[in-house]
Amino acid sequence: MEVKQGTIVEIIYHNKENYYTVAIAENEEEEFTAIGCLPGVDCGRTFSFTGNWKIHSNYGEQFAFTEYEEQMPKTYEGIESFLSSGVLKGIGKKTAKSIVQKFGEGALEIIEKSPDLLTQVDGIGEKKAYSISKAFCEHREFAKITLYFQQYGIAASYAMKLYKAYGKETIKAVEDNPYQLVDDIFGIGFKKADKIAESMGVGKQSEYRIKSGIKYALWIFVNEGHTYVPQKLFCEKTGNMLDVSAELVYENLIQMAFEGDIHLENLEERTVVFPMPYFAAEQNVCKLLIALNDSNLKPISKDVEQLISITENETSINLSDNQKYAVKASLQNGVSVITGGPGTGKTTIINTIINILNHSGLSTAIAAPTGRAAKRITETSGFSASTIHRLLEYYYSEGADSMQFGKNSEDQLDFDAIIIDEASMIDILLMNNLLNAIPKGTRLIIVGDADQLPSVGAGNVLRDIIESEIINCVKLTEIFRQAKESLIVVNAHKINKGEYPYCNEKDKDFFLLRKSREKEIIETIKGLCLKRLPNYYENCNPVRDVQVITPVRKGLLGSINLNKELQKILNPPTPSLEEKIFGDRIFRKNDKVMQIKNNYQLEWKKSDDFTEGQGVFNGDVGFIYDIDLEFNEMTIVYEDNKYVKYQFSQLDEIELAYAVTVHKSQGSEFPLVVMPISWFPPMLATRNLLYTAVTRGKRVVILVGSENKMHAMVDNNSITERYSGLGTRLRGFLNVEENF
Repeated sequence: MEVKQGTIVEIIYHNKENYYTVAIAENEEEEFTAIGCLPGVDCGRTFSFTGNWKIHSNYGEQFAFTEYEEQMPKTYEGIESFLSSGVLKGIGKKTAKSIVQKFGEGALEIIEKSPDLLTQVDGIGEKKAYSISKAFCEHREFAKITLYFQQYGIAASYAMKLYKAYGKETIKAVEDNPYQLVDDIFGIGFKKADKIAESMGVGKQSEYRIKSGIKYALWIFVNEGHTYVPQKLFCEKTGNMLDVSAELVYENLIQMAFEGDIHLENLEERTVVFPMPYFAAEQNVCKLLIALNDSNLKPISKDVEQLISITENETSINLSDNQKYAVKASLQNGVSVITGGPGTGKTTIINTIINILNHSGLSTAIAAPTGRAAKRITETSGFSASTIHRLLEYYYSEGADSMQFGKNSEDQLDFDAIIIDEASMIDILLMNNLLNAIPKGTRLIIVGDADQLPSVGAGNVLRDIIESEIINCVKLTEIFRQAKESLIVVNAHKINKGEYPYCNEKDKDFFLLRKSREKEIIETIKGLCLKRLPNYYENCNPVRDVQVITPVRKGLLGSINLNKELQKILNPPTPSLEEKIFGDRIFRKNDKVMQIKNNYQLEWKKSDDFTEGQGVFNGDVGFIYDIDLEFNEMTIVYEDNKYVKYQFSQLDEIELAYAVTVHKSQGSEFPLVVMPISWFPPMLATRNLLYTAVTRGKRVVILVGSENKMHAMVDNNSITERYSGLGTRLRGFLNVEENF
């Protein structure tokens, strides 16, 4: 490590969120480029930087610093430059010059210790004098705090957050209990706090450590999809993780339950541990589902049979007996579920229900968990659909400094019926917020395929509701004639039943290209995307129409590596295409990309009618339209000609999308789907994952790889158990009702 001292003379780039800075610094001997994390940087301030030299391919030699310490100036010129840099509000160049002329090299000491003397300077009254002194003292305090935390590996960006949270007491607060950082400071997790605590000498058996570790361990289980954990299993695993006894974990668990931080409950004859938000959500979802199911409904205008006949005549579609039953049940019950695989007529039923509700003058809202799923509903039904978050008017509240739902128990939705499609993707927290916003008397119609992958978030909502048997559920099993002509549909049902799919039949739409080695699989996929599919299928655009999906993110056949390989051939680098390196990824103009998190504040503009709006959603796919290296911006155009500008600091929200994981593809359909089949971890090489992948294809599905591995996926019906209590709660209500 080398130490360089310099005064900032030019700021080339400064990110106000993470404080990453590129600046020109100079000293008596040289001028150099300093890069690193530097909060509140201003020209005229002098720093001592600790780091190493590195060579950037475009920008040459740079000094990359990991630590810094601000040096208070001692000369007339240095003090004046510092005071006029803007670091202290209320002091401009003229005032800075006057202060230095009056107090000379002692100006900073006067500001810190004798602010009343500042009133001797023209234009500075008593109030302003103390304001300047306060700002200077806070600046010095923060500098000390930043320097203190550097020894524990806490970046300046986190030091700023700590200072905002604790002020002058920052160091004391962290020394008293470093684990409170996990709760108080966004971005500092348990592992980071644990390292800080260890370096401060906090013991492994500290009560603060155990309780923080318990919360951390619970969230690990939540991220795996569980709403609770059996207590015995939890104590053993958490004890191993913290390197303490299970008994010590249990003692702290009991104390936390008494304090209301967690919830312990006897569920299915065993004690289980709930994070409080998930316990509350399960309780509330159970209560609200039953209340909705039992509420009085607005009547349909005519006899349902008559309305079905009218709709059949208008649409020239004849419903099967089971489809008619599904329509009737949806109109007669407060809550109903319609579930079934591809080709079983779910969309036809939805359209019929909406037509009947419209005939009766009843208002209907249609929503789905993702933007792409909502768009697909709109395309197939002709009725406008939105995301559930958009339906609930999700927004950023500046007062609460968090995202909130505008529609809730206090300001509920105003519809006579609400249809939710792709319900297998709904987790328990989203279901809770949805039900909070639905008033009694509203028909709730839940549509989804329970055999697809469960939600990414915790819970098993659709499956739990169906298996509880307390909510009316219609299961669709009949494949209709037109759908039977598609091997995609036929094979999806075969896979779901544990049967091996038909492959490579002439003039059909489902193929297996047998390859054994991973490198062969990759080269075959590249050949399909670049030439074979575009040459064989009319009007096939290899980027827009072909979607590679894979079970995994990492490894040769993971989405990360496949994206790199496909980018090389489908959008290779040329001098005319701007590109931006972000971490280990390269984004290039014309690249196909996907938004990977919901962002309800991102603004978009349409190029055709110049309308504006907000919101880009997890799973939205677009193309890079422009990369502006001068202004550090990237413009992406999404479907419907929505143009969105991203700051380079926001690029962690997007990924290349030539290849996506099966989980990310859920709720979407693509004209041509290509999927590698090889060895994958057993928890991912499952029947329901293959089933979900196959049902993404509309026109063609091509599997590339081992037939034996494909058969193994069909045979592997071991769905990882999700600890979820909703079904048990609903069944418990039914048992109580039957006893009366």
